[in-house]
Amino acid sequence: MALKCAIDLGIPSAIHRNGGSASLPDLLATLPIAENKRPFLHRLMRFLTVSGIFTSADDGVYQLTRVSRLLVDSIPLNLLPSFLCLGEWFRDGGDTTPFAMAHGIDVWGAMSLDRALAAGFSASMAADSKFLAEIAIRRHVEAFMNVSSLVDVGGGDGSMARAIVKAFPHIKCLVLDLPHVVRGIPADGFVEYVAGDMMDFVPPANVVLLKLVLHDWSDEDCVRILSRCREAISNREGGKVIIIDTVIGSQSQQIYEAQLFLDLCMMTVTTGKEREEKEWHMIFLKAGFTQYKILPILGIKSLIEGYAQKEEEEV
Repeated sequence: MALKCAIDLGIPSAIHRNGGSASLPDLLATLPIAENKRPFLHRLMRFLTVSGIFTSADDGVYQLTRVSRLLVDSIPLNLLPSFLCLGEWFRDGGDTTPFAMAHGIDVWGAMSLDRALAAGFSASMAADSKFLAEIAIRRHVEAFMNVSSLVDVGGGDGSMARAIVKAFPHIKCLVLDLPHVVRGIPADGFVEYVAGDMMDFVPPANVVLLKLVLHDWSDEDCVRILSRCREAISNREGGKVIIIDTVIGSQSQQIYEAQLFLDLCMMTVTTGKEREEKEWHMIFLKAGFTQYKILPILGIKSLIEGYAQKEEEEV
């Protein structure tokens, strides 16, 4: 109740615009509060401070916490407007996402038009790759053995691909991503970049890597993407897909809760979802992958290897 009131009034954004801290007079000077309600604001702020939404020093200056920073309306990929549309989305009979209902455009269209949004998303994916790559390679080095070429589909700035080349210099790595993503990335002699749409074509390679890609897409789109991947690795010895994503069903309650929260985020922002093993199994079969194995990496993420049916085995 109090948090919704703070959001409606724009208190987190007002503190942010004031340099990250604001006194009660600062807030009263900027917030749309009726004259006869001004004496009540300190009571709301007192409760929100005790609740951990804001902090306050003895001088009566309020500051944002990690929680309230997520409520600032100007930060890239602020999910609050999308989450607030969830009720309307459930009542609506259309096929749009809550993100599109809140912003009038889907998340991919928004990133193609908003450089700051795209940069924020790319930076978050790059940071995740730098953190995750070393762990994935160290724990599952066998997944990258005997690999001669690899395409990182949706690989952004190439952070994951560069980590793979660093660990396995013999692997020829290529990154496939949309034109606005790879445009302007300088060649470094280690990774090649190709502009294209994974829905239409994936360059041929020994292995196709999909890190945090498929959870953004519906089952139908995933089958289409995996079918393009299958075409890319067909007739190549040891050909496979390596998927780094979430497999819902952790035995850890904390990890399971995190997996379900991320699934809710996917439902809100994209047409995708986090999947249980039986759901991965279904899309693999539909795309022509007859075998797979799931290897845990860290936290909510797993490494999934998928193997395509060889042409001579096809009926």
